[in-house]
Amino acid sequence: MFQLLQIVDSTAKNVAQAPVIQDHINLLDLLMKGGWAMIPILLLSFVAIFFTIERFITIHKASKIDTNFMRNIREYLLGGKKDAAMSLCKNTNSPIARLVEKGIKRIGRPFEDIERAVESEGKLEMYKLEKHMNYLSIIAGIAPMVGFLGTISGVINIFFKIAQTNELSIGIIAGGLYEKMVTSGAGLLVGILAHIAFNYLNGMIDRVSYQLERSAVEFIDVLNEPG
Repeated sequence: MFQLLQIVDSTAKNVAQAPVIQDHINLLDLLMKGGWAMIPILLLSFVAIFFTIERFITIHKASKIDTNFMRNIREYLLGGKKDAAMSLCKNTNSPIARLVEKGIKRIGRPFEDIERAVESEGKLEMYKLEKHMNYLSIIAGIAPMVGFLGTISGVINIFFKIAQTNELSIGIIAGGLYEKMVTSGAGLLVGILAHIAFNYLNGMIDRVSYQLERSAVEFIDVLNEPG
C-alpha cells in the first residue's frame, strides 16, 4: 500500500512538472518575438493606414459631383449670365468647379488660351489627388524587404549561438527561425495591404480624372455654341 502511494505521488509530481504545450499563440506575443525589425514594420503600417484614410477621404470628396452642375453652367453661359456661373463655381467645392471657374475667367480670350488654362487647372487638380500616393507605393516595396532583413538577422543570430555553444540542436534552430519568420510574414502583410490600397485609390483617381476630362470637353463645347 505504501509503495502504491509512492508511485501515485511520483506520477502526480511528474504530471505537475511536465511543460504545458500551447495549442495556439497569442498575436501580441507573436509580434513581440519578431525582434527589432518589427519596430520599422509597425511604423510603416501606421503610415500606410494614415495615408490610406487621408487619401480616401480627399478623393471621395472630389468624386462627389452635382449632376446638375454642368447643366446650370451651360444655361448661365448661354444666357449671358457669366457672374452667376462664376458664383456657382465659387460656391461649389469640387475639382470640376475650380476647372470650369478657371475657364470662365478666360472668356473673351482666344480659345487656345481658354483650353490651355483649363488643361493646366486639370493637371493641378490631379496633382492634388495624387499627392502622398507615392508613400503607399514605397511602403508596398519596402515593408517586405524589412521583414526579410529581420529574418536574415535572425538566421545570423542562430548561427552565432551555435558557434558560441558549439551545440547544434533543434531547439536553437526551430526557435530562432519561427520567431524571425514573424518579421517576414508581417512585412509581406503590410506590403500587400499597402499595394491593395495604392491600386484601389488609383482606381478612384482615374474615375475623377475621367469626370474632369468630360467636364472640360462639355465646357469647351458650351463656349463653341452660338448664344
